[in-house]
This record gives sequence, structure tokens and C-alpha cells, in this order.
Amino acid sequence: MERYNVIKNKNKREIVLLKSRPCFWGKCSFCDYIDDNCLNEDEMNKINFQVLNNITGEYQSLEVINSASCFDLPTKTLQEIKRILELKNMNKLFLESHWIYRKRLHEMKDFFNTPIIFKVGIETFDNDFRNGYLNKNAIFNDYKDVKEYFQSVCIMVGIKGQTKDMVKKDIDILLNHFDYGTINIFTENTTPLKRDGELIQWFKKEYKFLDDIEKIEVLYENTDFGVGD
Repeated sequence: MERYNVIKNKNKREIVLLKSRPCFWGKCSFCDYIDDNCLNEDEMNKINFQVLNNITGEYQSLEVINSASCFDLPTKTLQEIKRILELKNMNKLFLESHWIYRKRLHEMKDFFNTPIIFKVGIETFDNDFRNGYLNKNAIFNDYKDVKEYFQSVCIMVGIKGQTKDMVKKDIDILLNHFDYGTINIFTENTTPLKRDGELIQWFKKEYKFLDDIEKIEVLYENTDFGVGD
């Protein structure tokens, strides 16, 4: 499992994949990422400290991801992240959180006392598909509700049942209303959901220009950030 990498193209930063407690929800129909969760805090901290030791601060920017939300990281790990940010004079931190924690984001801002870009996995702005089929448990009316709390949105493309119109609307929202966006091309895993190869090929042709948009990162493979397995 790769847990540290340096992203040198868009939004230059270091990125770490840390171990955390189980996702509070853990019921998304497309996700088996939660298998990286752990209940042993000593084990989590041991692994996380080893990973964090790789950070150099070369871009003064760090992204922390884990198989749940930033609120599920152990306290000692959070304290070590803060120590390293201060030691390396880093001034930008990317953290990911489930929608359910939106009203607690200020706790992370107060704790780290450094500029934070909060990312949220929305997967799609289509309410029925997001909650009815993907079982995301992210309930809101429209993108304005999300923008009130989060600066970066992750969406997913290529699941059987998605339509071109859904994808077009999602990308239009990302381009016009958010500071950052990540588009994940769906990779089949241990869940029953299937990949729509035709939709993915259409997307790659139709939205090739996104490769040149600085604020949008397209993950054609789920390990394109250089972390994971």
C-alpha cells in the first residue's frame, strides 16, 4: 500500500493516505475503501507517524486522505499533522469530510489554525442517483448548499445507471461554482456496481479539455494520486 506521494502537476502538494477509525456511515453502495479502517489506535498512529515522516514541505501544501473523514483520524495523528505543518512552514491543507460533518468543519480550522481546503465526496449532484442508488447519505437541495461549507467536490463518472446528462450537469457545476474539483473514473471493486465503459469512453473524448484546467483533477485510475493499492 502506497501512502505517500508528491503531486507535481496540478495543485502541487504532498499527499498522504492515513489509517483511521471506521467511516461512521460505511454504507455507500460503490465503496470498499473502508477495508483500510482500523480500531487499534496504537497501530493507526504507528503507521501514520511513519507516513507523515516523509513530508518535506517542498510545496508548503499537504493533502491528508483516509478511508473515512478527517474527523475519524486519531487525536495523536492530528496533533502530529499540526506539528509537521508548523515545523515545515506549510500554509495549505486539504482535508476530506463526509457531508454529515459539515457543521463541524470549524473545529478543524480552529485546531490547525492554517488555511484548509475542505473536500467532500458528492459523487453526483443528481439527488436520486446519489442517495437512492449510491446510498451516499448526503442530503441537500442543490450545489449552493454544498458550496456553503466545501471548496472542493469529488464526483464519480462511469457507473452503470449514470447518464450523459447527469455527467454534463455535474461537470458544469464543478467548472462554474467550485474552486477545486476531482473527477473519479469508477473502477470496479468488490461491490456489485458495474462500470459503464461506453459512458467512460464518451467522457474521455468529450471532456479531454479538463486535463488542461488547473482546478480540475481527473483520476482515470483510482491510484492516480500515487497512493492506495
